[in-house]
Amino acid sequence: MRYLLRKIGLLLLTLWAAVTLNFFLPRMMPGSPTDAAIAKLAQNGPVSPATRAAIEAQLGVPTGNIWDQYVAYLGNVLTLDFGISYTFFPQSVSELVLTALPWTLVMVGVVTIVAFVLGTLLGVLAAWKRGTFLDSLPTLTGTFTSAFPYFWTALLLLFFLGYVLQWFPTSGAYSPRATPNLSPEFIADAAYHAVLPAVTILITSLGGWILGMRNTMINTLGDDYVTFAEANGLKPRAVALKYAARNAILPNLTGFGLALGGVVGGSLLVERVFAYPGVGYLLYNAVTNQDFPLMQALFLMITVSVLVANFIVDVLYGYLDPRTRR
Repeated sequence: MRYLLRKIGLLLLTLWAAVTLNFFLPRMMPGSPTDAAIAKLAQNGPVSPATRAAIEAQLGVPTGNIWDQYVAYLGNVLTLDFGISYTFFPQSVSELVLTALPWTLVMVGVVTIVAFVLGTLLGVLAAWKRGTFLDSLPTLTGTFTSAFPYFWTALLLLFFLGYVLQWFPTSGAYSPRATPNLSPEFIADAAYHAVLPAVTILITSLGGWILGMRNTMINTLGDDYVTFAEANGLKPRAVALKYAARNAILPNLTGFGLALGGVVGGSLLVERVFAYPGVGYLLYNAVTNQDFPLMQALFLMITVSVLVANFIVDVLYGYLDPRTRR
């Protein structure tokens, strides 16, 4: 209980620091949404002070000193009221986030889980069969693919499989004439559009899980309790999975928690390349258009998800390895 309370206190303190930093970061950026809107209007002639004031009122630009804005911001965070988006005016920030979030959770979330499970199992196999073909193949393949940047892999798949061979769609999450629903036809269409973004993330992230699990597993195989289990005549599968892999997976589990928390943020570069309407693509539009309310909501959502995922992993880590509770 003391260990759990300490972790909860650390979570709340970190959350407050993240909320505060989330308030100041957009305000430290040069320019403002009002300046961006006026710059577009100025192409047709001079902009009067009255026009500027009207634009500020329409966008709901914060007024008053920085302390008043901070207090109002904390109140809005508690009520989940993030205001109106400057970029997609007059849509609310909450509406935009709720629209984009399911696409990211389904596509990036499923791929992250698949990459972790598959990479961990291949890492266990490579370590157990070290020095053989079953070790060399996944290790070399993982080392090779993990060196690819997200955007480079995305552009490569987009060009060959999208434009040259025309096997898959090149953009969007579903066909232009389709209407989002839960019918089997729409789900199949959405899955078809998600193939290229999903494969991109899987290729570039799988190698890290394989190499991480393999290296930790090899170190664990040299421990005394593994040697003792083998000497007792236990089956190789039982030794590999119940003794070696169970302890070797702890560092991978920590990384998985952070990766799972980062799922909410999407994969910005991949979603940008494929014009996939997820959180990453929404964040890109918010940053490029200096949309403070939308940026703050997305940054806060990503931060909270990472903190909560890290907290869950810490608690689970303490259960799997009681030594960490001391």
